[in-house]
Amino acid sequence: MTAFDPVSLPCPIAPLIPHARGMCLLTRLIEVDDEGGVAETTARRDDLFAEADGIPAWVGVEWLAQTVAAWAGFRAAASGESPAPGLLLGARRYHARVPVFTFDQRIRIAVTVEFVADNGVTQISGKLYPAEGAEAPLAQGSLTLYRPDSIAGWNDTKRL
Repeated sequence: MTAFDPVSLPCPIAPLIPHARGMCLLTRLIEVDDEGGVAETTARRDDLFAEADGIPAWVGVEWLAQTVAAWAGFRAAASGESPAPGLLLGARRYHARVPVFTFDQRIRIAVTVEFVADNGVTQISGKLYPAEGAEAPLAQGSLTLYRPDSIAGWNDTKRL
């Protein structure tokens, strides 16, 4: 069980996803429902993927994947379980209308789970928006993810 109240939103994302060493790229989970969730992050200069002019738009693929992981982690925590590892298998039709996310820009990431197969393969669609305003998406695409029953060698001391 994680050390936070899984019923209270918004909440920090770090306890919800099995990432460590700077790989937790999102800040907080804003919304959760049966079909998906909404997370938020701020493009930071100390981000693992920061470049001179901002965070490259391709990092949005990982932000989408981590939003799904946070959604699944929140649902697991609400059931008294620990977050489970998952794998990003691929991205389709990911398109960004900006080359970089500028520093200090707050980004809202919205994902919808399209389906979860019996074998753990999950298809999602997602969009990245500026946190303020209802502009057109900064980026959008679809991801294929896989949540195996277990990963050999996985334990809490070897987080991704």
